[in-house]
Amino acid sequence: MKRSIGAAVTTASLLAIVIVVAAWGMDRSGARPRGDSQGGRVIVVIEHATTDATTDTGAPGDSAGDVLTFANEVFDARDQAKVGSDQGYCIRTVPGTSYECNWTTLLPGGQITVEGPFYDIKDSTLAITGGTGRYRHARGTMELRSRENGAEFAFVFHVSS
Repeated sequence: MKRSIGAAVTTASLLAIVIVVAAWGMDRSGARPRGDSQGGRVIVVIEHATTDATTDTGAPGDSAGDVLTFANEVFDARDQAKVGSDQGYCIRTVPGTSYECNWTTLLPGGQITVEGPFYDIKDSTLAITGGTGRYRHARGTMELRSRENGAEFAFVFHVSS
């Protein structure tokens, strides 16, 4: 009896992992994972920028050195189900124009870390600098696309391993 319960639990656990991995690999249309032009994988999530806070560190107002911090929820490509979170910071480099950022997106099965520019009025591309778990060999780029006037952001990871 104990042996059959243990086998059932193991089988159910493996099935759950397969379902999560398969679901996570879907693109925004619900299709199977799609590759990008470099033979990698594309992962799309939507960040809800609800916790963003700027700490004024130098001259009053928007100035070089100000720090933007955040820890937000991220949702699937359809923006319907929460699939993880992110946390990070940005340092203001050019007032009124850009920040330099570093953050981690925590997803089922691991994390992806990015670094690069965040522009006030245009989209940007950041470098994937590493990851953990199923993303432990991740490299590539992440497109950062503003949505809803900066209340949401699409993270389009072009992951190669």
